Amino acid sequence: MKPGISFQVLSNPEFLAEGSAINDLLHPDRILIGGDQTAEGNEAVQKLCTVYKRWIPEEKILTMNTWSSELTKLAANAFLAQRISAINSISAICEVTGADVSEVAHGIGTDSRIGPKFLTASVGFGGSCFQKDVLNMVYLSECLNLPVVAAFWFQVIEMNNFQRTRFARRIIENLFNTVSDKSIAIFGFAFKKNTGDTRESPAIYICQHLLEEGANLNIYDPKVPEQQIISDLSYSEGIEDSYKVEEQVEVFSNPYDAAQNTHAVVICTEWDEFLVKIKFIAFLFFMKYAVFKMSLLI
Repeated sequence: MKPGISFQVLSNPEFLAEGSAINDLLHPDRILIGGDQTAEGNEAVQKLCTVYKRWIPEEKILTMNTWSSELTKLAANAFLAQRISAINSISAICEVTGADVSEVAHGIGTDSRIGPKFLTASVGFGGSCFQKDVLNMVYLSECLNLPVVAAFWFQVIEMNNFQRTRFARRIIENLFNTVSDKSIAIFGFAFKKNTGDTRESPAIYICQHLLEEGANLNIYDPKVPEQQIISDLSYSEGIEDSYKVEEQVEVFSNPYDAAQNTHAVVICTEWDEFLVKIKFIAFLFFMKYAVFKMSLLI
């Protein structure tokens, strides 16, 4: 750095969601800017605020100290992940008691203090952010000698892992406790709809479990290329032999061919086209398979 040049380091975390990044950038819920609580730090913060004010309403630009800004980013994702694990824990109770998790979620979501978002029972959360940020909360809590807090956040990850395993086991149980040499269609491989990102996708773990049990998988996802699917499964930790993927996995270019002559269809990603097409596919092939959607058998 040249002599006489001063600078300030600001915290400006992003809150872009895959599949809606452009809209999130143009119409964010809020903009966070953190900096040192000094005259120089405040001046730098205000300069960055000026940039955002070109298209962001001033009331949506929040300024704070650096620690607050960084922790807000981690806490936001941790809260969302916690919410997903919470409703998934309720889904497990519902399946044992006979309650309908959709009805319970609707009843919860009508409470204005809670709201309806992120209350859909699912296979669990994936992607590059949620698990990473929750584990960052665990690490931070441990470093700050807060073991109870660390254990609390780690349970969010544990619940997510439990839900994945439980979902795979339910598939096997409903196919007479074996999937050996049975064909199963996997609808969706990305970790969420409207993206081709497969990082930490629940579908990888579901497929991994089914492959180890001897199932043959017909996989379809509208955005994930075949090479990515094969690569993800070939290098999964739970796959002992990569040849199993070559022998037991086939990737299809449309859901109809993927579902043909299968014993079950498993919806791992909530693509809109699956919600429309699945009833028609079920009408064509319903005598041959069951349909597994998220945590429910329908």
